[in-house]
Amino acid sequence: QVQLVESGGGLAQPGGSLRLSCAASGFTFSSYAMSWARQAPGKGLEWVSGIYSDGSDTYYADSVKGRFTISRDNTKNTLYLQMNSLKPEDTALYFCAKTLYGAVDYSGSPEYDYWGQGTQVTVSS
Repeated sequence: QVQLVESGGGLAQPGGSLRLSCAASGFTFSSYAMSWARQAPGKGLEWVSGIYSDGSDTYYADSVKGRFTISRDNTKNTLYLQMNSLKPEDTALYFCAKTLYGAVDYSGSPEYDYWGQGTQVTVSS
């Protein structure tokens, strides 16, 4: 069965960094575009970043552009999110998600068929 397991969350100070990982199994990871999304306390789900199946194209929400970097290692079936210059407003539960295709239109609302359980990121001094 498909599994997406996030890790790497924790407490960081403003201006600090964290690297999230999402270990994928149960499907051909290299065939699908993947995304990161987050949900802050009391708020709705916010798409953060996406990457094509081969890593050739990456996309970011304006709120994280220039600070976060999405990447993937298809040999390890793992998706990453490097988060730098963290701000208190980045505090949220971060999820990875599998899309239905190798390349999707991230300017729209891609469909997702599987989500991980999330990893908590807290940015506070």
